[in-house]
Amino acid sequence: MKLVSPGEAAANTNDMSDKAGEDLVRIGEMAKKYGVTLRTLRFYEDKGLLNPQRDGSTRLYTRRDKARLKLILLGRKVGFSLRDVKQMMDLYDPSGSNTKQLRLTLDKSEKQLARLQKQRALIDDAISELSNSMAAVRQMLSERSAPQASVAG
Repeated sequence: MKLVSPGEAAANTNDMSDKAGEDLVRIGEMAKKYGVTLRTLRFYEDKGLLNPQRDGSTRLYTRRDKARLKLILLGRKVGFSLRDVKQMMDLYDPSGSNTKQLRLTLDKSEKQLARLQKQRALIDDAISELSNSMAAVRQMLSERSAPQASVAG
């Protein structure tokens, strides 16, 4: 999981409204573009994962918010909790080396990869068991339907 590059491209939220030509996106556009609900975006905001600008009651998302949402969605896709995602993103420092963030990300990623590999092994076993059971049931069905076909003929 690469956390530094999108954050570097996004910079700091405090001065975003001062940038000329900033590409601000409303909540509906943001939700549609990333395939999430409005409720999801508001939830992420409540949890401190996103921090859109406000124009009255209108939420306006910056490039930084878009980068953070991409990271949230990637983190969720690979099985990280929102707490883990927030912890990793909050360590980002636009003017620092981010070694602490990178170490934490690597540590959490290694642990998550081990969990996913264990789940894969369990799923592979379950698939094998189910396939074997289905083969046995098919065999029983074919044995029981064969005599009936010959009797009927």
